[in-house]
This record gives sequence, C-alpha cells and structure tokens, in this order.
Amino acid sequence: MAAPLAFEQPSIDKAWQAFLQHIPVFVVIYLGTLVFTMLGFAIYFGIVLIAAGASGGNSDAALSLATALGQIAQFPFSLITSLLSVLIVAVPALFYEQGEVVTIGAAWQLVIGRFWRYLLAGVFFSVVMTIGFLFCILPGIAVALVTPVYVNRIFVTEMTIGEAFSQSFQIVYRSENGLSFVGLEVLTGLFAGFLTLLTCGLGAFVFVPMASFYLQNVAYNRGLLR
Repeated sequence: MAAPLAFEQPSIDKAWQAFLQHIPVFVVIYLGTLVFTMLGFAIYFGIVLIAAGASGGNSDAALSLATALGQIAQFPFSLITSLLSVLIVAVPALFYEQGEVVTIGAAWQLVIGRFWRYLLAGVFFSVVMTIGFLFCILPGIAVALVTPVYVNRIFVTEMTIGEAFSQSFQIVYRSENGLSFVGLEVLTGLFAGFLTLLTCGLGAFVFVPMASFYLQNVAYNRGLLR
C-alpha cells in the first residue's frame, strides 16, 4: 500500500515541493548521465580517430570497422545513461510509494541491488516500443504512454517484467480512469515541452521531474495505482 500522501489531491505546487526535496538526487542523476554520455562518445570517437590515423584515412573498410567497434564500445555507456534517465520517473514512484524523500544513497543502493532487473526491464520496454513505432507509429505511442505506470510497477513491486508490462497496459487502457489519465499525461507532456522550449531546453531539468511527480500522484489519486 502506498503512502497516504500519494492519494492526496495532485497539484503543481505539490509537484514543485516534491521536486525541491529531491534536488540532490536529480543533480546526481543529471551529472551521471552527462559523464557516461561523454565517456561513451569519447571512446567512440577515440576508436574512429585511431583507425583513421592508422589507415591514413584512405581505407573505407577500416573506417567502417572502426565505426562499428566504436558503437559496440559505446553501447554499455548508453545502457547506463538510459537507466539513469529512468530514475527521473522511478524516484517519484518510490517517493509516493514509501512516503519518504529518496536520498542519493537510497537511489544508488536501489540501482546496484537490482541492476539487471531494471536493465532488462528497460531493454524489453524499448524493444516493444520500437516494434510498435515500426507498425503504423500509433502502437508505439500507446506503449510509450504506459511508461509512468510501468516504471512504477517495476520499481515498487516484485512482479516479473512481463507481468508489470501486462498490468500497466490494463491499468492505462482498461481501467475506469485510465483514458483520462492518458489525456492528462499528454497535456502534461505538452506543457512541460512548451516550457522547456521557452527556456532553451534548460527547463527540462525542472519541468520533466515535476511532471513525473505530478503524474505519479495523479495515478495514485485516481486509483490506477494502489
């Protein structure tokens, strides 16, 4: 059972206050994402440049091989940055489930303790969403819209990945308040995106986490999550 504050009436002010309480952990998430992204690109370009220098820039085969090797070497870093990005949704889910501020140490222990579960859950979701986008786009959008509920189920329950995905779909598209949640999710996303554009992208560091807190609160308040 989630904490009592999860079922309170959601508001922008409450989302803002929740964000303020979690600034330290979000700073670490953003810095970690930046560091691992830069490391991945550095390794990729390093491999390509070394190959270009060794071949004198005259061998297309060598450059193609170096590009492929660079992408393979960059892949683990991409996985880690993706996992860190998911924490932007997972931290609000844990906050409303436990009723306590998620500290940097708690977030770290959570990720390390169940690293493979979260990694595989992310890979599974990405594959399903990609397949959905390949089939007329709309299925991919439908999958993407269950993200807040799916991440919640993965991080706060002991469900298997398949069970979490299946229940998330049922909650969002078959429950009484599911479609209204989807509508609010779209509006929240558009509003956060608009404010991000107005601030030349910098607002995303604030508005995206706020949107996550708000939507988790809405999901609990409307009975989608318990």
